[in-house]
Amino acid sequence: MRLSLAAFALASMAVPVEAQERQRPPRVAPPLVHDTAPALGAYTDGVLFADVWKRPQLAPRDRSLITIAALIAGGHSAQMTGHFNRGLDNGVTREEIIAIITHLAFYSGWPNSMSAVAVANEVFAKRKLPPMKADAEDALMAFDAEADAPRAAAVNAAVAPIAPALARYTNEVLFRDLWLRKDLEPRDRSLVTVVALMVSGQVEQMPFHINRAMDNGLTQEQLTEAVTHLAFYAGWPRAMSAVPVLKSVFESRAASAAKPVAASTPASAAIEITSPGKVPPTPTPEANFTGKVHTEGRFQRDAPSRLSGGTVNFPAGARTAWHTHPLGQTLVVISGCGLVQREGGPVEVIRPGDVVWIPPHVRHWHGAAPGTAMSHVAMAEAENGKVVDWMEKVTDAQYQQPAGAPRC
Repeated sequence: MRLSLAAFALASMAVPVEAQERQRPPRVAPPLVHDTAPALGAYTDGVLFADVWKRPQLAPRDRSLITIAALIAGGHSAQMTGHFNRGLDNGVTREEIIAIITHLAFYSGWPNSMSAVAVANEVFAKRKLPPMKADAEDALMAFDAEADAPRAAAVNAAVAPIAPALARYTNEVLFRDLWLRKDLEPRDRSLVTVVALMVSGQVEQMPFHINRAMDNGLTQEQLTEAVTHLAFYAGWPRAMSAVPVLKSVFESRAASAAKPVAASTPASAAIEITSPGKVPPTPTPEANFTGKVHTEGRFQRDAPSRLSGGTVNFPAGARTAWHTHPLGQTLVVISGCGLVQREGGPVEVIRPGDVVWIPPHVRHWHGAAPGTAMSHVAMAEAENGKVVDWMEKVTDAQYQQPAGAPRC
């Protein structure tokens, strides 16, 4: 709808009543909405259902999948009845609705899915649909262990040392069972997963699942249209936060597709060893650090390698500024005692031997504790030649550990 509500009202004054009636979109919002919040009613009828739902970039069935997933992930039971029915009318089967509810128990929590089951049961009963059948013995697709190996290895490296049971459930239940169920196509399973992550604002989890969604058949146009649709059901802030992540994934995939296949490294290529002291320490830029921080043993290799890093030495009280990494960062503490914090989280103590993983696009800082120096090896991969985005410095107030927090 290109006219604003005010412009629409002014324009309608110049035409006969019969013509006005023809211009008005069908009413979808309940009379209570029009009586209590007439502007909301007009946006609902004229923008959401007369425009957004009719955009050709997504089929009505896909829009129903997105909306149903958003309502379940957001716990909006009051709106589910209408959209479960709309979904059935748009070609989403009863089995697929139940599959979405089951799948999202793992991505938005059991309480949300249990609440959705009660609503779905009422909808199915009113439509007099027959009872659900039990899963067949061949309800799972074949598992591709080779294709899944990088994901499983990442979970085993980052999660298993801290939460071994979580790693086991992730590998054995989530990806070797739930994702292989035949009651929802992989493309649709990826779509509702991405929607659930956007609704809950889980930005750090999105790159993996957006890439998985595109591998499962969703196009760039469909994903960007899904975000546009979702703005109306999860709010503009959630949709706007998802846009940079989509952009990053799209650019990364485009760069990978355009990159020529590199020739294999010859077996005779030399191994390089850089001994301590061979490369003198380098002071870090003052704009990005507080305190006299320096690095040594820096490494960065030519393509196809994307890894770079080095040993970073922080004197007591020194720290980085706030920053993010497009593909995440790994820190290995080798001496002293330090601190790390993601925005919105607690200040955490890190000690020698600790391996710290900071996910992509997570705003954070790290450095030495107030009373002791700290050194760590920092490693990060470049995306389109970029390793880090620096932001403002960490203030003294932000750096202070709250009372009762763990100390070095």
